[in-house]
Amino acid sequence: GVMEMVFGNINNLAEYAFLPENVQKCFAYAREHDLLEYGKGSHEIEGKELYFNRAEYTTTEAENRFWEAHREYLDVHLILSGTERVDVNFIGNLAAGRYVEQEDFLPLEGEKNASVILQPGDFLICYPSDGHMTGVQADAPNLVKKVIFKVKI
Repeated sequence: GVMEMVFGNINNLAEYAFLPENVQKCFAYAREHDLLEYGKGSHEIEGKELYFNRAEYTTTEAENRFWEAHREYLDVHLILSGTERVDVNFIGNLAAGRYVEQEDFLPLEGEKNASVILQPGDFLICYPSDGHMTGVQADAPNLVKKVIFKVKI
């Protein structure tokens, strides 16, 4: 069947042996490199098949953020420092806007189904049917340093 959202911690990887090889490669890369040392922006692991975006931002209220989903890539959000809330819902429950192919960006509108609070070492895997709103504050705004691995499907 279709895989859906997976929420876990990088220190409990034995439980996630069922995840695809390319996702396992992300975790291996994270273990073998100090991702906090990387500059902001895009870093290739295996060209456009597997790369990551290193991001830093201050979380904020949900009304300042936006819904998105992707078709070409699945996302592995991994928190390096700070705390971030990610709101989630399946795209079938949200109204889709116009897909932007060059950015692999599907804008969405609607309400959340659930929220996940991510802390350092936590990861959230979003598949193409998973709408996600990142960068939401948990309690108060705080600076989040993270990577988003992009795994070509």
